[in-house]
Amino acid sequence: MKRFTLMAMTCCFVFLALAVTPQVKADEFNKKTVLTFTEPFEVPGVDAQILPAGTYVFKIVDVQGDRNVVQIFNAEETHVYTTILAINNYRLKPTDKTVLTFKERGEGQPEAIKAWFYPGDNSGQQFVYPKKRAIELAKIVNEPVLSMPVEATEAVPVETLKTVQVAAIQPTGEEVPVTAVVQPPPAAAPAQAPPAPVAAAPPATQVAQALPKTASSLPLFALIGMLSLFSGLTLLIVTKGLA
Repeated sequence: MKRFTLMAMTCCFVFLALAVTPQVKADEFNKKTVLTFTEPFEVPGVDAQILPAGTYVFKIVDVQGDRNVVQIFNAEETHVYTTILAINNYRLKPTDKTVLTFKERGEGQPEAIKAWFYPGDNSGQQFVYPKKRAIELAKIVNEPVLSMPVEATEAVPVETLKTVQVAAIQPTGEEVPVTAVVQPPPAAAPAQAPPAPVAAAPPATQVAQALPKTASSLPLFALIGMLSLFSGLTLLIVTKGLA
């Protein structure tokens, strides 16, 4: 397998963290990144385009929803080697270095670039290959590859890339949804409704007024009558004693 600047192998592809200092945050919108390759590598483009070892500039030049258009320039940014359609892909753990993913190829064959992640980003660019080349790569690496039904016999206009149909090609040649390759970001947890407000207890005076009347006024009238009779008798006795 080809040796790049920094490389960690997996069973189906290689994660390559290049020892290249990315551009400052002023370039964060277009993700401008300067990368140096020590071996030739394949990119989506004209007839499985192979770029020689050297220094290249990667940029996002157009954004349309979950699609991005990426261009690869020479070091001086005076020439565009290829214009690539890319679909947003998600990774759980971002890194502080530029990460490129390469697909395993046969011995002596240039690696085919698969995705590009900018330093610190969870979302990266999953490259889309012309359908014919995607079928060949899927068989080589034994995993689905993003494809578009545009055979890149010449440079594809950006407007075409923004609207072209994209699918994933299985090693068997069967088309499957893009989600078989692209990992969407995790769905945000639904917001919980605030608890219902608790009604304040009414003042004590209102509670007292609201209580039902459960007793009659007759015992009170009887008590007043008895007290009046007792007072009258007492007054009579006192008057006779003074006579």
